[in-house]
This record gives sequence, structure tokens and C-alpha cells, in this order.
Amino acid sequence: MVGGQIRYSVPEEMKKGSVIGNVAQDLGLDVKRLLSGRARIVTEENIQYTELKTDKGLLVVDERIDRELLCGDVTPCSFSFEMILENPMELHRITVEVLDINDHAPVFPNKDKSLSFEISESAVVGVQFPLQSAEDPDVGQNTLQDYILSPNDNFILKQHANPDGSKYVEMVLQKPLDRERRPRLSLKLIAVDGGTPQRSGSVNIDVTVLDANDNVPIFNQSVYKASVMENTVKGTSVITVNASDADSGSNGLITYSLSRMKGSAADIFSIDGNTGTISVSGQIDFEKNRKYELRVEAKDLGGLTGTSKVILDVIDVNDNAPVMNVKSFSSPVSEDAPPGTTIAFLHIKDADSERNGQIKCSIDEKIPFKIVSSMTHYYNLISDQYFDRESVSEYNITVTAADFGTPPLSTSTKLQLKISDVNDNAPVFATNVYSASITENNSPGVSIFAVSARDSDWNQNARISYLLEDTQVSGGPVSTYVSLNSETGVLSAVRSFDYELIKEFQLVVKAQDGGSPPLSSNVTVKVLIQDQNDNPPQVLYPVQTGGSLVAEMVPRSADVGYLVTKVVAVDVDSGQNAWLSYKLQKATDRALFEVGSQNGEIRTIRQVTDKDAVKQRLSVIVEDNGQPSRSATVVVNVAVADSFPEVLSEFTDLSQDKEYNDNLTFYLVLALAVVSFLFITCLVVIISVKIYRWRQSRILYHSSLPVIPYYPPRYSDTLGTGTLQHVYNYEVCRTTDSRKSDCKLGRAGSQNVLIMEPGSTGTMQRMQTEKSILDEPDSPLEVSE
Repeated sequence: MVGGQIRYSVPEEMKKGSVIGNVAQDLGLDVKRLLSGRARIVTEENIQYTELKTDKGLLVVDERIDRELLCGDVTPCSFSFEMILENPMELHRITVEVLDINDHAPVFPNKDKSLSFEISESAVVGVQFPLQSAEDPDVGQNTLQDYILSPNDNFILKQHANPDGSKYVEMVLQKPLDRERRPRLSLKLIAVDGGTPQRSGSVNIDVTVLDANDNVPIFNQSVYKASVMENTVKGTSVITVNASDADSGSNGLITYSLSRMKGSAADIFSIDGNTGTISVSGQIDFEKNRKYELRVEAKDLGGLTGTSKVILDVIDVNDNAPVMNVKSFSSPVSEDAPPGTTIAFLHIKDADSERNGQIKCSIDEKIPFKIVSSMTHYYNLISDQYFDRESVSEYNITVTAADFGTPPLSTSTKLQLKISDVNDNAPVFATNVYSASITENNSPGVSIFAVSARDSDWNQNARISYLLEDTQVSGGPVSTYVSLNSETGVLSAVRSFDYELIKEFQLVVKAQDGGSPPLSSNVTVKVLIQDQNDNPPQVLYPVQTGGSLVAEMVPRSADVGYLVTKVVAVDVDSGQNAWLSYKLQKATDRALFEVGSQNGEIRTIRQVTDKDAVKQRLSVIVEDNGQPSRSATVVVNVAVADSFPEVLSEFTDLSQDKEYNDNLTFYLVLALAVVSFLFITCLVVIISVKIYRWRQSRILYHSSLPVIPYYPPRYSDTLGTGTLQHVYNYEVCRTTDSRKSDCKLGRAGSQNVLIMEPGSTGTMQRMQTEKSILDEPDSPLEVSE
């Protein structure tokens, strides 16, 4: 911020390049600091008299310094300027005092023209005759110090001091004149200064002796005082002086005039020679002169002169607006700059005086800045709170400086401050959890979903990369399921999904910006696998076995709506893809049976008659509701008879054909297993297991224990999807003779199931269930030959 102040004294008229002083040493600064801080001199003067050598830290003369031109007669004479450094900002004031040298000799205004006086011989001793004053621009000891009058018998010099310190002289008659002896006198007035070497100037005085005029004009006041407003219009009367002469006739006629005064007063004011009215004839500027002193002479026709002083005080008018200069301005400013950071140095000055020159500096109250005064005429623009670039990225600051005059005058300047970004905002997702869906059996690489995050920062700090967090899905890394594009956030499938294996999974995506250090945030993506109709219905009942023939028995006394059996099927798909419907595709007699489209129940649609064939074959198709739909077909054998022997012959041929087909299939499978054994070792294990199971089944065939395949005892139709609503028990026992079969029948309600072994040639008899056996629900009913 503000540094020190140093002062140097140098004589005027020094050569260009002369050293004034070592600024770096006097301010305690390193030369490197001057270079890094881009030290520079700022001044409000039109001419820059000095130059800063930043590589050496020296202040040298850049322009010839003329003290008289710079300051006039003001002492001491000095000029000030500021040195500004940046990074950090520092402000130092340097004052250079210019010492006067005796480079001017005293000069009379009209040195080439003699001063002429006409003096009556009757002039009394002691009469004073004002003489022109010499001017010497130098000051102090070098300025005008003394006047010398050439030796004579009649006149001596009498010196007087003006309020401003200058001197004026009067020639005093010390011995009466005698026109008859010397009608003319030639004298010389010499003005000398006190410099070394001493300088001087002279003017000739011609005195003409006139005949008797023994009264001098006398003013009614020795000093006149008046006030005048600056910028007063030319021709405006200011004051009127008055003098009188006791003589009569022509010796009593008085003429007024203004004697030659130091400065520019003679150019600004004029006097009416007859009336003594002093008027404005030039431009009055309070900022140049605040007071004027005039010397008025009243001269009669006899040559006698009286003098008086007029003091005019200039009243300031608020005619100067403040002048504002931006000495230094830092833009952009980091958004994390602390409150109190200096943004700019402003130099503001008003040339008026008192309240007209007092300045009030202000800015808009709605912006986070304030103005403070640092030193005379200097103001600092500083921050008042922390910035937030995401809210406001730039400020238009209008600085206004107004004085206290009436009316007040003001000036303003606009500063455009940009705020540079800091990585203080993490990426933000629109929601905490995203839901995405993909249809199963998709192609690898297909896009599933695109996540998107927003970062309020700017440029590199807002550049977002998307990363897939390392999580587990079904025991495996998530990267084996999906991939993520780091730039676009597009989530793609790595594999083809199967709804029946995995219905949904979750993953975590991290959005990370490019700041330093980087900021990040996470979001959970829930991926739902949508089902496709890729699985056909599976028939659970009736079971399609290859070894035995299952037939449903319908008594010939069955009424309309008799429940024959129920087709039970399921579909592993979901939704409407698993909605099943049942249709009767083929039937031996389509007019006898029907299938419930929703529940799969096979019922009679008319009364069974003796004309109906014993063997009825129904083909039922089970179809799901998918698009496109899939289906499965099941064959249901129905025996229309009241007893087993009645239908045995009908199903024997069919069983023998089926046995032949089953044997053929067995040998084909066995041949395929032998060939596969030679190429694929792993199939040997599978074949061995099959052979082992086959052998176990053969052992059971030869054992004396009954084998009871237990068909689904109960299906509960709770959801109306086609399961059985009643209880059905189907039990079969085989005898130790594997080539002959017995049939064991368990009764559930009034329903009967007939199971035939292929190759069975014996007759079947329907056995009556004994009471003891019926009391045991788990005991099978045996039928033997």
C-alpha cells in the first residue's frame, strides 16, 4: 500500500542526466524490487523533470529545471511526484526542492527609456517621487537587495517594503531645486542583488525643473481594500479612489494612473485617469492569484504626485470540477482475493479552495468495494468482501468525485474489473440417483444411458471427466458389464444381458473437474434389465415321459363339464410375456372335449356315449402373450371306458410302437456318446453319470420294492394362471418282473389315471380298494394279475 516519503534538494539549471539521489537506497528497496515491481514515476505536471533509472535505482534530471519558470517567487520551490510499484502495490512520494542560483540580474520594466520627472522649483524639501521598481526573478539572497542613486546634491533614495517582501523606492528631495541654476538633472538608478557574483540593472532618470507648484495631491485613504469575484466580466467597476490637490488652476488638476507593479495586476485592472475608478480589464483566476495589490498615483499638472495602495481580495467561485486520474488499476482479480485487496490508485484534485476544493469520493453502494483516502489527493479502491465469480464475473465500477461547492461539480470514471476463476465448485448432477433401462439380449456396445454433470466454474476448472467407480455386480467387477465414456458420460453395455439371470444392478459414476486440486462428486445409476419374450412356455403336467404312457380315464357316464385333467405350464419370462393361454390344437373328437383358455382345464362339452372311441388323443398348445408369441405343445391321451381291461388292448399297440421308438432313440444317443468320448474328455463324465443313472433304474426294475413315481399331488390356482384347483394323486408300483407290469391305482375323488408299460401284454383287472388300505392315505392300491 502506501510507503515512505523522501526529499531531495538540487540547484536549478542542472544538466540532463545529473544524479539527484539514490531512490532505492533511500527507500530501503532492492534494485531487483524496482525491476520486478515495474517501478515508474507518475506526476500531474505537464513536464517530467526527472527520470528513474530502475536498473541502478537512481533518480536523475530529465529536463532542465528553471526555478523561476517552475515556481516564480514562491519559496521554497519544490515539486512532488509519486513512484508506484506493483506485485504488491506500493506508493512512495518523492519531493525535489529546487534551490535558486543567481542567474538573473535585476531589470527595470523600461530600462531603455529614461524616467522623466517634471518638478517645480518650489517643491519643498522632503517631497517624494516614486520610482519604478526593478524585477529580479531570483529569490532569497539572489533577488533584488538594494537600490543605489547616482551621487547628486538634491535627491536621496528612500526604500520601502511591500507586504509580499518586494521593495520599492522613492526619490526624496533633500535640497530645494533652483531652476535658474540647473533646469535639468540627469541621474541613474541602480538595482543590485545579493548573489555571488553580484548582478545589477540600471535606468536613467531625467528631472525637469518647473516653476512653482508647491502642493502634492493627497488621497483620502492611504490603503484601499475591496473584494472581487473571480471570473468577473471585463469592464466591471471594482473600487474608486479619490485624491485632492490644494493648488488651484492647472496645478490642482489631478490625473490618476496605476504604477508599474510586480506581477500581472496591471494587465488585469485599469483605472480611469479622470475619475479614479478601477475596473476589471482581464481574466481574474482565483487559482492563479488570490490577492492583488495595486499602487495608485495621483499627479497634478504641476508634476507633483501622490500615491496610495489598493488591496483587492479575490473571492473563489466553484468553477473547477475535480480532476481524476487512475494511476494504477489491477484487473483481473482472483475471486479468492481477501477483503481489503487494493484494486486501483486514484489521484483526485480540485483546483478550487475551501469547500469548493473539498472532495467527496463515492461508488455505487451495491457493489462490494469501498474508497479510502491514503494520502493527500490519493484514494484507494479496495475490495469490501469475498468475490464469487459464479455469481458475478465482472464489475463495472463508477467512481464519482464531487466537491462541496454551490452548485457542486463532479467528475467520474468507469473501471471494468474482471474476476478470475478459482476451482471452488465441484461438479453437480441433476439428481442423486439415475434410472436407466435396457432390453435383454442387447448387442455389446449399445448405449444404455448418458449421465451429465454441471460445474459452475470456468474453463479448465469446469472441464468434467466421468469415471466408473470400482464396484461389484453379482460378484464380478462392474467394468465387465458396462463401460463409460470419460468425455461424454455415455454408459454402454459390454455384454449381452439376460433378464432371467440378472434383473437389475447399480453402479457409481464419479464426475471430476480439471481444476487443481480437482473436485468431484458421485451419482448412483440404477440399470433395469427389461424382459424380452425369449423363453417358450414349459409344460409341467402332464409329464411327457419316454418310458411309459399316461392316459386320463373318463367313464362313459361322465356328464357335461366333467373335468378330465388340467394342463399345467409356466413361462420364466415376466409380465405379459408370461401370460399363458391354452388352445385345443388337435383332437380325436373335437366335439367331445374343450380346453379352458385361461386355466388349461380339459373338460367334456357333451355327454359321453357308447359310440365314442375308447382311445382319445388331444393336442393342446400353450401360448404366451409376448410379441412375437412363443408356444409349447403337449399331447394328452384320454381313455373313455369304465374299466381297465376294456381299454388295455387299445393302448397296447401304441405302447409297443413307442417302445420301439424309445429303443431306437437310446441306441442313437449311445452311439453319439461313444463318438463324443473320443473328442471331448469332459463329456465322458456326463456319459458316465447317465450310464450310472441308467443302471440304478435297472436295479429298481429287478428289486422287490415298489417304485412309486409321485406325480404332482397338488396345484393351487391362487393367481388364475392355469394351475389345478383340485387334488390329484397318481401312484404306480412295479413288480419284480420287469417285463410284466402291474397297475396300482390311487383314487382321488372319482378320477382315474391309467399307466401302461410298453411291452406289457397281460390283462389288467380293476381291483376294489380294501377298507384297511383306504384308511392309509399314503398306501398305494396294488392291482395284480
